[in-house]
Amino acid sequence: MRKSRIKKKRKGKSTQYLIGIKTFTKNGLKVGKDELVFFMVQATNISVLSHINIEIKIRHLMMILSAVPDIEITCTDSCECFDTNKSYIKDRIEEESNEKVRKILNKDLKFLDSIQTETSTARQFLFIARCKSAKSENVLQKANRVEKIIADQGFEVTRMSKGDIKRFLAIYFDASMNGDLMPDYDGEQYISEAENEEA
Repeated sequence: MRKSRIKKKRKGKSTQYLIGIKTFTKNGLKVGKDELVFFMVQATNISVLSHINIEIKIRHLMMILSAVPDIEITCTDSCECFDTNKSYIKDRIEEESNEKVRKILNKDLKFLDSIQTETSTARQFLFIARCKSAKSENVLQKANRVEKIIADQGFEVTRMSKGDIKRFLAIYFDASMNGDLMPDYDGEQYISEAENEEA
């Protein structure tokens, strides 16, 4: 009985609610009681580095982890993944009896393959600092400190803007390539349009 009530409560809740995101802040993202500050770190092509230089990079990363032990690191695609689409098209090709439609589906599959080949090496590395303090100036201070620590170890780092974070979340949740253009609240753009029509 209790489980069904919990399911009913969860039904209709947004993804934002279920994963605990409260809102965007000046410095990052409010999640529960904490604030997350996101840093994008430029990937290094280790295939062109010597063994010694790779060891140095690893040592520098260890220095960051020892200086900021609670930092979180994630590696994601920097663009949409088409695996589900490709799987669907392959199934459709097998089921389709019309030869002309099968040719079109094969062209679609080749097109998705070409896009994925162009973007398959595009990865983004994010360092995420979790700030327990609710005060904006304390969060900013920690964000500046973490950014300096990462930069001092020879990594090319940029603090992510609101648009960058929205784009990352949209790709992570398979929503869209244009996450940075999404409104902060569902339907927000329609309210603006209605207000413009009334004026």
